[in-house]
Amino acid sequence: MTITDDRLSHVAHLVHDGLYHDDLLDYPDESKALFEIKRTLIDYFKIEQEADKQVREKISHLKRGVMEGSREWDILYRKYFEEELAKHRH
Repeated sequence: MTITDDRLSHVAHLVHDGLYHDDLLDYPDESKALFEIKRTLIDYFKIEQEADKQVREKISHLKRGVMEGSREWDILYRKYFEEELAKHRH
C-alpha cells in the first residue's frame, strides 16, 4: 500500500491527538512526537508491503496454481500474511 504524505500526516495527527486527549501521553516536543509517529507508520507500511510481496510470491509458486480472487487464494493470503507479519513482531 502506498500512502501520500498528506494522508500520512493526517493519520499521524489522529494518533497524536488520540494519545494526548485520552491522557495516555504528554509530549514535551510536539513536532518531534509527530515526526516519530510518522516514521513508525512509514516503517510499518514498508513491512506490510514486503509481507504482501512475499505472500503473493509464495502463493504464485504453489504447484496447484491457486487463482487470485478465489476463496482458497484469500484464505492462503490471510494465513501467509499473518505469518509474515509475525516474523517482524519479534
